[in-house]
Amino acid sequence: MRLTRRQFVATTATAAAATLPAAAAPAALPFILVGDWGRGGQFDQAKVAVQMGKTAAAMHSAFTVSVGDNFYENGVTGLDDPQWQSSFEQIYTAESLQTPWKVILGNHDYRGNVQAQLDYSKTSKRWRLPARYYTETVSLPDGSAADFFYLDTSPFIKKYIGSKTDISGQDSQAQLDWLDAGLGKSTAPWKIVIGHHPIYTALADEKQYDHDQPDLIARLNPVLLKHGVRIYICGHDHCLQSVKMDGVTYVVTGAGSQTYPPAAPIRGGFASGAHGFMTARLSGAALEYALVDETGKTLFSETVRRG
Repeated sequence: MRLTRRQFVATTATAAAATLPAAAAPAALPFILVGDWGRGGQFDQAKVAVQMGKTAAAMHSAFTVSVGDNFYENGVTGLDDPQWQSSFEQIYTAESLQTPWKVILGNHDYRGNVQAQLDYSKTSKRWRLPARYYTETVSLPDGSAADFFYLDTSPFIKKYIGSKTDISGQDSQAQLDWLDAGLGKSTAPWKIVIGHHPIYTALADEKQYDHDQPDLIARLNPVLLKHGVRIYICGHDHCLQSVKMDGVTYVVTGAGSQTYPPAAPIRGGFASGAHGFMTARLSGAALEYALVDETGKTLFSETVRRG
């Protein structure tokens, strides 16, 4: 049968479409970060969790990072502590949040049984806390890679010595040497450092709350600067923040449950007392991140590019 010109064009277009390759894989790795959350669903934790699930599904999040203070006020007592269910398993129930959770410890976790949080990794399908501090190399969709350094910052904070936050026996210098060596050996385009406590914040050193941490400014920050780290992500301060100092972007995502209304940022950065979390999309060329509230509204977003 002879085709008309219109039929020929339509048939050819249909055949061509059938032979096209599937949609290209995303050019960036998507993931979510949240901190300071474990309160049995209270203080809007459950609402944040619901929105995290929606956002994670929409962006096809590969994993979640917890930046510490996983259980309030005093960590967990053991593997049978009911908080594993009431503050974690029964709260972050969305299918999109059943991906790996890369976890670090906060100061409130040090008020309880730290070993139990390490041991939970052996029984949980998603809880990943292999050591008090650790590193992981992640392949990116564009063929490049990122080295993530997950820190344990509580042992660096001098005021915890002899307090309920039991950091006894922890060698902060050994951890710092480990980080220095690891950053020095890394050949990945991205070196992303994640800790619980802030180094610098948009709010400087107001005495009412913990903002800038002098102990980390003195010891940890010089190592980041030495190795050209572009971004440091943390929690502890119960809000959402971002500020740039000396070429480093410092982001606080500590709004997973209880928050407070911060003062206006004084360093040209961003600060909000909204409950929420952080999203990230990472490629070899750039890290696009956003601070998102419990309704799904993006409060602040920015792109950090490789140096």
